[in-house]
Amino acid sequence: MELGRYGIWHAGQHYGPELAAGLERAGYGTLWLGGSPEAGLRDAEVLLAATSSVAVGTSIVNIWKSPAAEVAASYHRLEDEHPGRFLLGVGIGHREATGEYRSPYQTIVGYLDALDDEKVPADRRALAALGPKVLQLSGARTAGALPYLTTPEHTREARRILGGGGVLLAPGQAIVLETDPEIARATARDRLAPYLQLSNYLSNWKRLGFSDDDFADGGSDTLVDAMVLHGSAVEVAAGLKAHLDAGADHVAIQLLGHEGIDLLPGYEALATVLR
Repeated sequence: MELGRYGIWHAGQHYGPELAAGLERAGYGTLWLGGSPEAGLRDAEVLLAATSSVAVGTSIVNIWKSPAAEVAASYHRLEDEHPGRFLLGVGIGHREATGEYRSPYQTIVGYLDALDDEKVPADRRALAALGPKVLQLSGARTAGALPYLTTPEHTREARRILGGGGVLLAPGQAIVLETDPEIARATARDRLAPYLQLSNYLSNWKRLGFSDDDFADGGSDTLVDAMVLHGSAVEVAAGLKAHLDAGADHVAIQLLGHEGIDLLPGYEALATVLR
């Protein structure tokens, strides 16, 4: 699939037909659905119907929440209606949010086996991945990896693990288009707050060299600045390009601090610089 160099990441409630069409006109290659989309994938269907050529992906469908057979049926429906435009991203979610969370790696493997049985092609699915073991699995069993809240240093290591050969690496990057650092960091901390309670993100940040001190009191400035780019459109664009320079194929951008249709002007301004 052609995803383009840059895409947009939001939960379904922040999208709508007008925003989707506007983002396509602005030149973004992919619209990503976050927030654990339902197995019926109706939000993805809305985005596909509102656009003509942009790709649509899930980032991610939660394995615990959405049975593989139901998700596969939805995939085939979307493929029939909009051939070649939908990428199914799946992931294990968070231990803290799932009471039955057990054997996560084997659960992922079993889910991918079930998608195989339901004839979902490996090159039309991707896997949320942070640590080395799941990154390796994403390269072996899917089109590639969808990391979130990482840095270009993580991207560089992920590319080393995945190798080349057309294996997708598409990190997600949160941004704030605000030149006042204190205002930008306040917005960023609101977004990071839930993730500071999640063990998989804390473990990954420790692998990147952060410490418990960085996780205290809403996150250190060092952590916040690394996880959420902020500044002018030119400054943010340079940070996004750093992922590409480190080996990413595509970067999924999440603009913070705006709601609904108000997202579009910021994305249009950024697109002008990215072009």
